[in-house]
Amino acid sequence: MSDQSVRTLAVIGGGVIGLAVARRAALDGWRVRVHGTGERGASWVAGGMLAPHSEGWPGEERLLQLGLASLQLWRTGFLDGLPPEVVTARESLVVAVDRADAADLKTVGEWLAGQGHPVTMTTAAREVEPLLAQGIRHGFVAETELAVDNRAVVEALRAHCEQLGVQWAPPVTDLADVDATVRVIANGIDAPTLWPGLPIRPVKGEVLRLRWRRGGMPVPQRVIRARVHGRQVYLVPRPDGLVVGATQYEHGRDTAPSVTGVRDLLDDACAVVPALNEYELAECAAGLRPMTPDNLPIVGRLDDRTLVAAGHGRSGFLLAPWTAEAILGELNGAPLPDADLVGAR
Repeated sequence: MSDQSVRTLAVIGGGVIGLAVARRAALDGWRVRVHGTGERGASWVAGGMLAPHSEGWPGEERLLQLGLASLQLWRTGFLDGLPPEVVTARESLVVAVDRADAADLKTVGEWLAGQGHPVTMTTAAREVEPLLAQGIRHGFVAETELAVDNRAVVEALRAHCEQLGVQWAPPVTDLADVDATVRVIANGIDAPTLWPGLPIRPVKGEVLRLRWRRGGMPVPQRVIRARVHGRQVYLVPRPDGLVVGATQYEHGRDTAPSVTGVRDLLDDACAVVPALNEYELAECAAGLRPMTPDNLPIVGRLDDRTLVAAGHGRSGFLLAPWTAEAILGELNGAPLPDADLVGAR
């Protein structure tokens, strides 16, 4: 066993959640080791939106509160040590294509106002974003939301961890093989293999990358989210183009992009911003979101030596700072007031 006079932490999982936890613990003086596969998982495919308002929906009040708390942490310290260019947008515009979509948008806006977090509704969305298709009028602006380059964040977190002395180790298949004072399970869809019974399942999502081409219309400067005949699509700025996502359906562990998924994303994206027809289709990819039955992450203590930080679904990047603080609180015996074992019901 390890020397118990030294606080050692083994983080199992090298995605955004595992790296965020590892960095926060290292900053607090823990000796940290990250066990990862080295494979590009869900964090590599994500859109990187920090969007608690525009992703909110009635019935998900708890997730909204966690998201708002974590967005504040992004703004007040989590970006320290990361390059400023990882932030790619500082506002979100949510729009509707038809009347039914506009009714859904109104429902969300009224729900947010009822929660004490009103957004700015508009019936002149093209005045906010001129690249929108003619006929798109209804929307709302979420001024405080951000978007980050997911891949740049993962790479920067890893580099910062290395600067802090975090060590790297191969993946593990049995917690009994992990020699550390405390273990944190943060390996997404694989968490139930280490702790059977965790209610986490893989949900497939396809994501596209479109690259701006010379002579084309410029890249939008804010995140654009849209409801298109009941389907959701998002356009997230990158320095050289846009990330377009994302489908969501259950298909086991299949990560091959499907023709149907790619076609729907392209059709919906171009219905919202027709100028995207001129862009280059640079990449098609699919990832597996670690989802829970209530869409809440599972964060908390499992036993005296084992904690869990998994099941973040579509909110992994948004909730990374809050998760890191919640796990640190558990490690130091001072849990956050709202950091009970959420999601494990």
